[in-house]
Amino acid sequence: MSTTPEAAVRPAQVSDAEAIRSIYGPIVTATSISFEDAVPSPDEIVRRMRSRPKLPWLVAISGADAVGFAYAGQHRTRPAYRWSAECSVYVAETHRGQGVGRRLYERLITEVIDLGYASLFAGIALPNPASVALHEGLGFRPIGVFPNVGFKFGAWHDVGWWALALLTGSPDEPAEPREWT
Repeated sequence: MSTTPEAAVRPAQVSDAEAIRSIYGPIVTATSISFEDAVPSPDEIVRRMRSRPKLPWLVAISGADAVGFAYAGQHRTRPAYRWSAECSVYVAETHRGQGVGRRLYERLITEVIDLGYASLFAGIALPNPASVALHEGLGFRPIGVFPNVGFKFGAWHDVGWWALALLTGSPDEPAEPREWT
């Protein structure tokens, strides 16, 4: 049984950029989970947090430390896509398997629904059984695979796509989605 305190989830702040970088850095440099090949700087993370349309960025805090983060972002730039968002979650290695990713995503999904989005998508570099289990456990359904779409560490990688329907029904005139404040 873990004695680690349960992580609290809150909106990310500019001052969290370095902590986010330290969680994300090892994922970029040591895995194919992220297709980035250089760890973004804290300034770049802040730029991403502030990009438009503004969507949620959340951090999980355990004690005084950030142990995970999740965010939503624009799915595509063309206007007809504006009711769809993409999401990602990353958890520090020391806190994986403790429900941190689930807590982050439960809050993120609620925030995105409240903003008026209809669909949430997640791309998962395969294989990644833990991420697949997390997404499917939260109701995401597999919708397809882009084969050999990313090349990192001398190998081609597939990306599976999962979708979560956020609206019940399909309104003929959906309200415009809002930005996160």
